[in-house]
Amino acid sequence: MPLAKASKLTVIILTIAAIAVAGLTVATTTVNQNIPSSGTVTAGPYVGVFSDSACTNQITSIGWGSIGPGGNTSQTIYVENTGAAQMAPSISVGSWSPSDAVNYLTVTWSTLPSEIQPGVTNAVPVTLTLTVSSNITGISSFSNAITITGTS
Repeated sequence: MPLAKASKLTVIILTIAAIAVAGLTVATTTVNQNIPSSGTVTAGPYVGVFSDSACTNQITSIGWGSIGPGGNTSQTIYVENTGAAQMAPSISVGSWSPSDAVNYLTVTWSTLPSEIQPGVTNAVPVTLTLTVSSNITGISSFSNAITITGTS
């Protein structure tokens, strides 16, 4: 009889341990999920968007890399007024794919000046930050469109 009780106790302890390990494995898998991503950059008339302060490397996309839930990453771009008159810059983000990515991902940017004067020497650094919600589910990759415009 004592052997039967010991066997039952061993089975119960092993079952509890297996459930605990399974729970930890699921939690670790969820936390370490990385989400590959990219953003298309579109510039309006008289707006140049560059990866360098000298405004020599024009960009049309941003590779955010892989970001885990609750994480964020930043990219600095340089916005140049390629026109002849001062302009007021603006940035918008849209065209999320998949469409429900907008519920879990945000793109923010550093403060823009109210006006940018023409020319490379007046180019403005802008830091874009992508943040992934810690409760993201069902998204294995995404893309979006970042539009930078200026009005005179």
